[in-house]
Amino acid sequence: MGLLSSLFGKNQSDENEQEKQDKKNFDILKYDGIRARNMGKLDYAIKCFEEAVALNDENETLGLLASAYLQANRTDDARITLDRLVAKDETNIQALLSLASVCFLQEDYDGMNNACQKAIAIDDKNAQAYYLAGKAAHGMKNGIQAIVMLTKALAQNESYTEAYLLRAEILWEMRQAKDALDDLEQVLKLNPEQEEALLLKATIHIQLGQTEEGEKCLDQVISLNPFHVKAYLLKGSLLTEEKKLDQALENYQEAIELIPQDAQLYQERGRVRLLMGDKDGATEDMKKAIELAPEKENLISGHFDNFEKNNLQTGIY
Repeated sequence: MGLLSSLFGKNQSDENEQEKQDKKNFDILKYDGIRARNMGKLDYAIKCFEEAVALNDENETLGLLASAYLQANRTDDARITLDRLVAKDETNIQALLSLASVCFLQEDYDGMNNACQKAIAIDDKNAQAYYLAGKAAHGMKNGIQAIVMLTKALAQNESYTEAYLLRAEILWEMRQAKDALDDLEQVLKLNPEQEEALLLKATIHIQLGQTEEGEKCLDQVISLNPFHVKAYLLKGSLLTEEKKLDQALENYQEAIELIPQDAQLYQERGRVRLLMGDKDGATEDMKKAIELAPEKENLISGHFDNFEKNNLQTGIY
């Protein structure tokens, strides 16, 4: 009996010692991972979190690992980790919302919606859950459902600028211009420097024929962000349509000075030069556009060839 007691006691003692060592190793790996992440050493942080999770897949460390994967653009690994976390704890709202965001990156809108609906079932006052559900519905081409979800998000949080902006985008897709502009005004009240709201507002005004108001919005965007390519392109297109070719050319030249590596800016400046009769300048811009975006050579060349042909037919030259 004494011998058996000694043997079993030893085994139990060994197991206890191993548990203590595993816990110590887990703590070291977890907090080394956090320090590495904070220092920007992402690969080492991920390795630490992975080894920590192998010892103990507790929720916080799984969340840290998923977040690190996302920072490293390892979206599929983040999805697997969040699925694992949600399977362990189906009431973890933050994990469900993180999972929904990852599904959005993967364009898995069904999965995104499922995660959002589970979060809403747990907390029907969660504005972010409704907002993400709206994004999922929009991704599934269900505009009405998207508006319903975004409206519910705004009912929970009247200052939710992202929800106003997305609802405005969807309303404009439905060509509900007045309602879209109303939402954009709400965004700009909350944040007068919201560039995307100003850009969409400009687009709507231009489409409605209110070009002066549209140009004013574009000038605001460019003033806030002189590197906003879309704003220059839209302003240049507007000026070209209005036959203000000198101003359009000046707009593109200003943009190219600031953003010399954007192929589309050269392409559009070439289009204006062609309209102004500067065929050599247009050809030069076409070559530069192809040099910057060789994968779009056929598109750029076709654009210029068709444009030149149309100008000849209409007697511009």
